[in-house]
Amino acid sequence: MFLDDEIAESRTRRNEARWGMYLALAALAACIVMIVGLMTQASAQTANPQPQQMAGYVRPNDMGTGALLFPSKEPGYFVEAPRLATDVQIDVNGPIMRTRVTQRFENPSKGWVEGTYVFPLPDDSAVDTLKMQIGERFIEGQVKPRQAAKEIYEHAKAEGKKAALLEQQRPNLFTNRVANIGPGETVVVQIEYQSGVRQSNDAFSFRFPMVVAPRYNPQPIVQTVDLDSRSGYAVSDPVPDRQKIEPPVLDPRENAKINPVTLTVNLKAGFPIGEVTSAFHEIDTVTTDQLSRKITLKAGSVPADRDFELGWKAVEGKSPYAGLFRETVGGKTYLMSFVTPPVTATNADKLVKREVVFVIDNSGSMAGPSMEQAKESLALAISRLKPEDRFNVIRFDDTMTVHFPALVEATPDKRENAIAFVRGLTANGGTEMLPALEAALRTQGPVAPGALRQVVFLTDGAIGNEGQLFQEIQNNRGDARVFTVGIGSAPNSHFMTKAAEYGRGTFTLIGSESQVAARMGELFTKLESPVMTDISATFEGAATGDITPNPMPDLYRGEPVVLTAELAGEAPEGKIRIVGKAGDQPFRVEMDIAKAASGEGIAKLWARRKIDDLEASASAIADPASLDSQIEAVALAHHLVSRVTSLVAVDAAPSRPSGENLSETDLPLNLPAGWDFGKVFGQKPDANGTVDEREASATSRTKLAMMTADRMLAAPTARAAGLIAEANNQVNLPQTATEADKQILIGLMLLAFALVAGSTFVFWRGQIAALVVSGVRRHGR
Repeated sequence: MFLDDEIAESRTRRNEARWGMYLALAALAACIVMIVGLMTQASAQTANPQPQQMAGYVRPNDMGTGALLFPSKEPGYFVEAPRLATDVQIDVNGPIMRTRVTQRFENPSKGWVEGTYVFPLPDDSAVDTLKMQIGERFIEGQVKPRQAAKEIYEHAKAEGKKAALLEQQRPNLFTNRVANIGPGETVVVQIEYQSGVRQSNDAFSFRFPMVVAPRYNPQPIVQTVDLDSRSGYAVSDPVPDRQKIEPPVLDPRENAKINPVTLTVNLKAGFPIGEVTSAFHEIDTVTTDQLSRKITLKAGSVPADRDFELGWKAVEGKSPYAGLFRETVGGKTYLMSFVTPPVTATNADKLVKREVVFVIDNSGSMAGPSMEQAKESLALAISRLKPEDRFNVIRFDDTMTVHFPALVEATPDKRENAIAFVRGLTANGGTEMLPALEAALRTQGPVAPGALRQVVFLTDGAIGNEGQLFQEIQNNRGDARVFTVGIGSAPNSHFMTKAAEYGRGTFTLIGSESQVAARMGELFTKLESPVMTDISATFEGAATGDITPNPMPDLYRGEPVVLTAELAGEAPEGKIRIVGKAGDQPFRVEMDIAKAASGEGIAKLWARRKIDDLEASASAIADPASLDSQIEAVALAHHLVSRVTSLVAVDAAPSRPSGENLSETDLPLNLPAGWDFGKVFGQKPDANGTVDEREASATSRTKLAMMTADRMLAAPTARAAGLIAEANNQVNLPQTATEADKQILIGLMLLAFALVAGSTFVFWRGQIAALVVSGVRRHGR
């Protein structure tokens, strides 16, 4: 019996050894498979680094603080967007302003980035300076032909050098690209420009734009053409640069506002200052002397979501009537003159019969306060019509309605009918402005004898196809005059100003409902008063100079004659004479050039206005290359940014190490204050995944091509990271996939099997041992 027990125990030991060997082999196989997988993964990372190694890419769950993230080409990974803060200093000296805009681009990510920022400036700004600060060094930018500047920038970017490129997309819309901002770095870019103060009646003002409003860009037009008996297609794009003027826009319903701005104004009016007001921001004003004020924002800084407007008046009886300023640059003399015709010269009591076509924009971008301002303004204008006047009302979004079949007499019932129509309008849809303008200029019939045709256009001007509108006004205005009324917190002032200039009308800004009565009152005065026409300027006893603007525009009551001129020589003598007619009354003034006051920046203003004159003459110049050459010559001579010239600044030494990836990001903008994001970009789907068809309008279909923000949190304690997603939300899949993940998984499964088998073996071994001991004891008894 004992022999049998020994045999059994020996067999048990052999089974234990066999099971141990099996377990060891399983564990060894698991380890080998995992090691191979890890080695494969490491090799793949060396050949094709993971996003974290390539450009500081992150996942939202990795973020310990709130951040704004852009999607990368690697699925599931994002890049932290650069942060922007802006400081503005405006120095006003009489009718001339010098503005310095300091933009601080901060890269919070762990990778290298290039940031592109789309920002507005006044449409008459003469941009001449770009400085890039790196540490304690300032790098001065140089004006180059546009293509040459771009090539210099791209070459520097590829070499890893810090570089900045400032380009004009519209006279009031610029882009600033800054390349090779390192992890955690801040790059400071300073821009400076010259501009003029606006005067109307006895009030002086300027407007500093802070945000680019989203613009509606009509889709390209595809036409069938026949060439050599074959059919083909021709594509005409009314906004060929649409991608450059469509920055990402944050949804204010879910995002904190970004891009803080601080602002200081040093106001030296040149006359005793009375009242100083800010229409849209609270300010602190410090009186330095009778002629000067220092103005700052009461809040310290404000988000860039609406324009800043400052106005001031002279102490009663001290408002200047005329002024002449002079600057000598490069052996030439530059003059700036302004003259305000006396009110008596306008013969205001002589009113003419009017034919007024009112055009009101009720597209999605007008939703909210803008629509209420526009409706209130238009209702007030209609109520001011006289029975002998004739009028009509046109409204437009991506559709159009002409309210009356033709011009009707402004009888009380017709006025009430039109006002009811206006008050019933709601803001939706796209901004197809061209058909409405065509209807106003082409379909209202001939002008009655002795009548004055006026087209009053109320809109925010949020379009990208300005050129089409300008051409329509220039070609089909006839005897009509076009008046523009800019509505909202960030109107497109370039479109408004030029449309009124080409239409021989005037431009009025209304930024809040509190301004409706006063601003429309000023407009009514201009609409109902004779125009100052036949304005010209000549030199007496001096060499003929190059005067801008040319031709001189018509003026309305309270508007000054403002001109700049270039004269040969550093000390010209003689007089400048300005003449014109106000109604049937002549007007004339003469000013002695030798008595002109000293002024800085006049040469820049002359050059900017000279470029405007050349741009306005584009339709009359058969050779576009010749026009571009003339503009380039003026811009380079005066170191100005224009449509054909740009400012570029490049650091001498590379900063981005070779092999480090560079991520490109567009800095997002706030939605202008008062705008309705859903009406502009379309509503988000409801729980069933559907949206209202009217809300998903033409403007939504176009503007959703822009990147929009889903989430953004400003404070570092924010609970989650924000995301900006492209409309198509497409990502590139990895191109170097390996079997590493599968091998590691198989290894883990084998190791798990070994552990389970080992545990089972230990359990049964204990059971068998217990049985053997029990048998021995029984036989021993």
